[in-house]
Amino acid sequence: MTTITGDMPMEQSKSEFPEHADENRRIWDANARWWDDRIGDGNPFQNLLIEPATERLLAVSAGDVILDAACGAGRFARRMVELGARVVAFDHSARFIERARERTPNGAAVEYHVLDAANPEALLSLGMCTFDKAVCTMALMDMPQIDPLLSALARMLKPHGSFVFSVTHPCFNTAGIQRFAEMVEDEAGRHIIRTGVKVSSYLSPRARKTEGIIGQPELQFDFHRPLHMLLQACFNTGFVLDGIEEPRLPDPGQPKAGVRWDEMPEIATILVVRMRR
Repeated sequence: MTTITGDMPMEQSKSEFPEHADENRRIWDANARWWDDRIGDGNPFQNLLIEPATERLLAVSAGDVILDAACGAGRFARRMVELGARVVAFDHSARFIERARERTPNGAAVEYHVLDAANPEALLSLGMCTFDKAVCTMALMDMPQIDPLLSALARMLKPHGSFVFSVTHPCFNTAGIQRFAEMVEDEAGRHIIRTGVKVSSYLSPRARKTEGIIGQPELQFDFHRPLHMLLQACFNTGFVLDGIEEPRLPDPGQPKAGVRWDEMPEIATILVVRMRR
């Protein structure tokens, strides 16, 4: 169940937030190693939702040359190498790239770069019409700006190349939502447990600090963009929507009166999209 509340905004604010770029980079440098220590070897979201859906839409073939944008500590870059791809990966956090190189075996078909996704000139230095595919795993909502990256990708991909990205679902899983659990009576008079989320201010893009992992050293920015703005940013650079998934966690069986994501399998927490030139 989803409850939507709040008034429509008088006007939509901008969806790019360059004024937060420097602080955003500093925060991710501060959190990088702590973050990778906690989830670098995988968690249920990665293992059950993000990576399987991304692999299905990306459809890696042996010999593919793939760009991994905002690669973090390189977990998915190494997975694509295992599938037979050659990977060029970058992140704006030097500490994430340090960890990625530490975790990557010598001789692996992946190269890492410290680059800012908001700097198209730097991105284009990696090659134009070079990449068969590109991927950005759970990072667009962490970026103050996404237009420069999308513009560069349209020139870096080969004709008909694909770009797959995953994000926290902008409709249901963004900073400021409220998760709830309640006991209600059904039409037959039986008591049942109902869980869901309450969403407000969905249409207004915003920058808000949040705790991605409980206990992380510093709060990180969540750059909320409603679905139509996120997709339109891709359309504006010549991409067309080619595939979409809203993967779900397994049904826990007996309903529980809790607000953990695995206790509300009917709510989509992750959105995975494939765009094509």
